[in-house]
Amino acid sequence: MCLDILPIDMVNCSYLNLLKRLNMTKNKELFTMARPVENHTNPTVVYLQMAIYGILDVREVDQTFIAYIWVYLRWINEHIRWHPNKFCGIQQIVIPAEVLWKPDVMIEEMTEKDKAPPSPYLTVSHEGGVEFRNDIMLISTCKMQIYKFPFDVQSCSLSFKSAVYSDKELLFEAILDSSMMTGWSRDMTQYEWLFINITAINTTVDNFIYNQSMIVYTIKMRRRPLLYIANFLVPILFFFSLDLASFLISDRGGEKLSFKVTVLLAVTVMQLILNEILPSSSDSIPLIAIYCIGMFGLIMLSLLETILVMYLIEKDFASEDNEANKGQIMSEECEDKQGNYDGEVKKWTHCSCVCDVSADEPPSDLLSVKEDKSSQLTEESNALEKLSDELGDAVKTLSLLLNSRKEARKPNYWTEVAKTIDKVFFVVYVTVAGLFLAVIFTVWINANDE
Repeated sequence: MCLDILPIDMVNCSYLNLLKRLNMTKNKELFTMARPVENHTNPTVVYLQMAIYGILDVREVDQTFIAYIWVYLRWINEHIRWHPNKFCGIQQIVIPAEVLWKPDVMIEEMTEKDKAPPSPYLTVSHEGGVEFRNDIMLISTCKMQIYKFPFDVQSCSLSFKSAVYSDKELLFEAILDSSMMTGWSRDMTQYEWLFINITAINTTVDNFIYNQSMIVYTIKMRRRPLLYIANFLVPILFFFSLDLASFLISDRGGEKLSFKVTVLLAVTVMQLILNEILPSSSDSIPLIAIYCIGMFGLIMLSLLETILVMYLIEKDFASEDNEANKGQIMSEECEDKQGNYDGEVKKWTHCSCVCDVSADEPPSDLLSVKEDKSSQLTEESNALEKLSDELGDAVKTLSLLLNSRKEARKPNYWTEVAKTIDKVFFVVYVTVAGLFLAVIFTVWINANDE
């Protein structure tokens, strides 16, 4: 359609005519090279607002914060103005982002380059106002406060500033509508972390050579602890309950000892999992680590007490076996001695009958000598019999003394001692464990969030 046949008020109704009128089609490089001010002493004020679409992840080990944020920028370009009445009431236009100058905004805490493509368009108003909206996949550093993990509250800061401009050339001003941004962000973030609020502070920082304007946004969020309670805290309490139930197992076999060792190893596995979650550069020991160490120490003391009790019971069984063996050996020795005495008496009497007699002696003398010797041997045999009887009485007396000592110490002395130790330790164990859990959970609830 030709412009000469159009009505006069319709000639400037196209966006192209507006761009030609602003010389943006011919001098495109001039609009992008320098700050859009007529006097270089005037600073460009950039109004900034940030909102959070979602908190994607918080890596405690790396101490990084991953979020999807929305950034809104607005500034004045003093070279671009027109009267809407001259252009059919056009008040704003949308142009490619590379046509006009944009502030070089950077985030100090950002550790990886944004992988999402930037917004390709700018919105320009008739008064020279330029608006830029961009979505950023943000990976930034955040110092974690894990003292109350998993009931912790984290505060991560995002600092917006210029890369090269000083505060005399570029000023940042936060659009303070924190209540609206907080409510909108809270509705959008429904992941592991519960968004609490967002605050903004305008500040100036020293950049070695010159000062720079900066806006610091602080994002406060609370962890949803239900998953960690179900997968970590409660299982350790279950292991501790199993250790308490193991006191009902008999101490005479090895089942109780092996069961306690298995429970201790299970708690060790939970500690290894915790070590992979929490960072090693924490300022203070987290309460959950104290909780795991305390439960590990209690179960280890229970294991040591079981080893002591089993040692005392085995000592009692070993003493009974030794005493039985000693009694059997002494009875065998007594029988051997008595047999030896009888054999010697028989030998002596046999020798008395076969003694050599001299042929020169008369029969009467031989008879008298034999009678004397036989009477002497008879007396000696009687004496030996008396001695064997006395030895038997002595052995009986010793056995009675041993029995009396056994009766004085009782048959299962060490077993009774072990049972007493087990009962006293169980009472102390339950008391100490209850106090420890009460103290640790009280501190956990009442500790400061930061």
